[in-house]
Amino acid sequence: MAITTTQSAHHVQNTAIGRYKDTGTAAAFTITTGFKPRYVKIMNVDGLCMEEWYEGMADASAVKTVDSGAGTTDVVKITSNGITVSANGFTVGLDTDINVSSEQLSWIAMG
Repeated sequence: MAITTTQSAHHVQNTAIGRYKDTGTAAAFTITTGFKPRYVKIMNVDGLCMEEWYEGMADASAVKTVDSGAGTTDVVKITSNGITVSANGFTVGLDTDINVSSEQLSWIAMG
């Protein structure tokens, strides 16, 4: 069996945590952290859905976990309307499970 592993020599030096709630029309929004995140997790607390973005993933992508009802969850990779990282933070796209008007989002970014 062949095993391939990679490891970054960097350690987490920055962490930012916050909450976001917009009662207007749902739209993409940007969070400024002051550093380039290597990992971002967003949890829609009201809708029981989350997205995670890991260093190396494409812009606007994420791994999304959704409560699909009846005690089951679906995990899918999305390639649009996800998370896009920048030099000073990240943008949350208009995914209709995560970015919902008047629903509470909690997030964490590490760099």
